[in-house]
Amino acid sequence: MSFATRRYFKGLSDELEELEGHIKSTDKEISQISKQHEVCKRLSTMNGIGPVIATAFYAGIGDGKDFNSGRHLSAWLGLVPKQHSTGGKSNLLGISKRGNTYLRTQLINGARSILKHCENKTDKVSVWAQQLKKCSNYNNATVALAKKMARMAWAMLHYQENYKTKEV
Repeated sequence: MSFATRRYFKGLSDELEELEGHIKSTDKEISQISKQHEVCKRLSTMNGIGPVIATAFYAGIGDGKDFNSGRHLSAWLGLVPKQHSTGGKSNLLGISKRGNTYLRTQLINGARSILKHCENKTDKVSVWAQQLKKCSNYNNATVALAKKMARMAWAMLHYQENYKTKEV
């Protein structure tokens, strides 16, 4: 390896270490913000929602008072299918992808985490997710679970309650 190549890779390595330091400090800051706000603490009690998603949810919708229901929130996030209707015949397409792209993506990532670890769990949402995985493809199941998570999160904010796990 030539001297110029070593110098180039050393520069890239230093840059990577600097970025990792920024990421760690940002993660700590997000965790501190999440611990300070009651809404974020409440949201973090739900499976699939950690400090990053909780703070993004709080930043995106606040206390949820702007939405009449969880269905309105999930539609605003773009987690519902587009609909093309004509002549009384309704045709459902893929998700609409409207609203807050970052929050939708984070909820889908949280749903992937739940689907990955739902086996052998007996709470109501995990059992529902297991059945959904069996009868649908993985991506559709993920989006459906993300939509359910958004609706549950809205209910938690609207009624000011913590997440309640119900065993089957």
